Order: sequence, then structure tokens, then C-alpha cells
Amino acid sequence: MMRDSVIEFVDKELWPNKERFEKKDYALTEEVMKKAGELGYLSIAVPEAYGGMGMGFTNTVLVCDYISGATGSFSTAFGAHTGIGTMPITLYGTEEQKQKYVPKLASGEWFGAYCLTEPGAGSDANSGKTKAVLSEDGKYYSITGGKMWISNAGFAEIFIVFARIEDDKNITAFILEFDKENPNGVSLGEEENKLGIRGSDTHSLMFTDVKVPKENRIGEDGFGFKFAMKTLAGGRIGIASQALGIASGAYELALKYSKERKAFGKEISKHQAIAFKLADMAVQIEAARHLCIKAAWDKDQKQNYDLSGAMAKLYAAEMAMQVTIEAV
Repeated sequence: MMRDSVIEFVDKELWPNKERFEKKDYALTEEVMKKAGELGYLSIAVPEAYGGMGMGFTNTVLVCDYISGATGSFSTAFGAHTGIGTMPITLYGTEEQKQKYVPKLASGEWFGAYCLTEPGAGSDANSGKTKAVLSEDGKYYSITGGKMWISNAGFAEIFIVFARIEDDKNITAFILEFDKENPNGVSLGEEENKLGIRGSDTHSLMFTDVKVPKENRIGEDGFGFKFAMKTLAGGRIGIASQALGIASGAYELALKYSKERKAFGKEISKHQAIAFKLADMAVQIEAARHLCIKAAWDKDQKQNYDLSGAMAKLYAAEMAMQVTIEAV
């Protein structure tokens, strides 16, 4: 039922608007994201107690796969929100934080962004220079620094920001509410001019003495590094599903064309050179699908998914490059 519903959504909202997404129509991206929220697609892995469907991460991966087959741009916005934008609070937030933020993120009333990467910190997450200083009365932190390549930054209301408290060995994570009418020291840089996924809204961010209530810290001081590592491990499964969807979409288009184009008196799909190419593509896609589902299943079963998630991302990403090249 979920598959059929998503396919209908993709056929109605994504395929007809593919060119608009790629022309940086971010208002459309936000509009369709809200429609996805209304249909429940943003809340698939969110527990029912916080307004979600409670269906687990495996179902989220399947939905991301179908969406990515139509547009990698929209799937990036979708994945950034449902994965690293929402799940960190769902998994590691206090009960008060979950009750306050997760239902609005799950419904699409608010959108989330994940602010980790800096010029000298990304995969090396603990090298961030952004600072957080606790006020004298102990009520709030003042955050100062900069982040880059932040997906959904242009329309997100919730930023998960990583900063270092004083000289702590490890970084700490904070939930920052953002209101464009009252930016609170937050400024958006110019939208990034990317080679691909151009319909994904991507900005740099500057924080100047941004005040965040103490109760918006996630975990204890220094918990942010472990928090970031686990969040990114889950995010790798999402990226793998995006790559899987992109490859699947390219394969379906190539297969359809091969049955329409004729050469030497028959469809080119009936020539061995093309048939073998399509067969190899199908095998690679299916292998990637099994790795993605295995990693998502590990996560749902609360098993260690660091290795299976990394394997899925590595193979699916390389596979997507090979399959799309062959499709062209």
C-alpha cells in the first residue's frame, strides 16, 4: 500500500515538475515537501507517540528509493529532512524536546536542517570551530561560527547545530529555532551553484552570538561527536537508497527507450550488446537494493548498522554512476 501510494505521488507531483525542480524553483520544493508531509511520508519512521506512522527505517528507505527515481533534487530535500533533520531529535532528544519539535517536523509544518560541515570539518566532524558559550545566568548558550553546504537551509525552521563548548574535547549538538523575521544572529549565505541536484536548496550559514536556550542542548556537553557519528551512519543508508533510486530511474528510462528504438530491423533491446548491458544494470541495482534493505533492517532491529550502512552507501553510489553512464 505504501509503495502504490508513493508511486502515485511521484507520478503526480515529481515527474511532471522535474524541470522546475532543476531550475531552482525552491518554492515548489517546499510546496511539494508540505504535500509529502500531509500524506505522511515525512513521518514514516517517527514513533506514533510523536505524530508519526511508526513503520520503521526500512519503509523510509523504500519511499526514498521511489522518490529518487524521479528527481535526486527533491529526494535530497526529503532525505535531509526525514533523516538527519528529524531522526536525531527523535532518537536522542529529551522527552520535552521530542514532544515540542518532532510532531511539527513529522507533519511538514516545520522543516529541519543539519548544520555540521565547516570549511575544516565535515567527515572529520570533531574539528569544528563553531563555539558555544554559556551565559552567566546559565539560561542560554551564545553560538558563534559558520557552517557550509547545509541542505534545506533556505526554508528550514529547525537547525541542528554542532558547536564546541569552551575547550571541550568533543563538540555538542543544539536545537536552534530559526525565524526569518527574527533571525537572532543567523544569516544565510548565497545559494550554492551546484553541478547537480540543483533543486536542493543549499546555503552556508553564519552564526553571530546566536542565543539558544540551555534546554535545547541535545545530551550532555561533548555528546555531539558520538551523536554526529550515529546520525551520519544512519544517513549513509539514506544516501544509498537515493543512489539506488537514481539508478533504478535511469534503468527504467533506458529499458523503455530500448524497446522503442529500432536498428537493423528490430528493437535495440533484442540485440545482445544492449540486452547484456541492461542485464548487467539490473543485477547491479538488485544487489544494491539488498544491501540497502539489509542495512535498514539492521537499524530497525537495533543491531549495529555502521558497517552495513557504509557498505550500502559505497556500493550503491558506485553502482549509480555505472548504471547512469550505461543508461546514457
